[in-house]
Amino acid sequence: MPFRRRNKLSFPLRLREAFWPRKGLLRGLRTLRLKVLRISGSPHSVATGLAVGVMMAWTPFLGFHVLLAIALAYLLRVNLIAAALGTAFANPLTFPLIWSLTWEIGQFLLGGDIGDGGQHTDLAAVFSHLELSQVWGPVLKPMVIGCIPPALISGLAIYLVTSLGIRSFRSRRLERLTARAVALRSQDDYQRGEPQAKEVL
Repeated sequence: MPFRRRNKLSFPLRLREAFWPRKGLLRGLRTLRLKVLRISGSPHSVATGLAVGVMMAWTPFLGFHVLLAIALAYLLRVNLIAAALGTAFANPLTFPLIWSLTWEIGQFLLGGDIGDGGQHTDLAAVFSHLELSQVWGPVLKPMVIGCIPPALISGLAIYLVTSLGIRSFRSRRLERLTARAVALRSQDDYQRGEPQAKEVL
C-alpha cells in the first residue's frame, strides 16, 4: 500500500511525530495532498467527503471526529476515506486554535452567557470532577455553537479548492498518459516498419 511505513514507529516516536514530524510539516501536507488527489471517486464525492471531515474536526467532540465524519459522509453518500482524512485538520498543532476560536465565537454568539450568570468559572475544578452538567455550560456549549461558522466557511473553501484541484490533477494525468501512449505507439510502429524497410533494400 502506498505511503505506508516499512518499519512501524514506537509509541514515543509516534507521539513526537504528531507534534513535529521528522521530515517537516510541509512533507506531511504534501503526502496528505497526494493521498486526497489519488482517492478514487468523483471530484464532488471526494471534495465533499474531505469538507465533511474538516467540518467535524472543528467540533469539540475529541475522539469522535472520525466516527462523526464517516457517519455524515455515509448519510450524504460521499467518499468515506476522504472524510476520515479530513479530520486530520484537528491535530495537536491546531487544537489550541480550534478550541480557543470556537469558544470565543460561541461566547460572542451567546451574548456572553455561558451558563454561569456571567460569573468566573474555575475550569480546573470543573474538569477535576468531570461532570458533564458542569462542563456543558461554561465549555462545551459555547464550543458547539461557536464551531458552526468556521466549520461552514472552511468546509466550503475546502470543497472548492479540492474539487478544482482533483479535476486539474486528473486532467494533467490524462494528458501525460495520452502522450505516453502516443509515444509508445509511434515507437512500436517505427520498430515494426524498420525491418520491412530492410527487406525492401
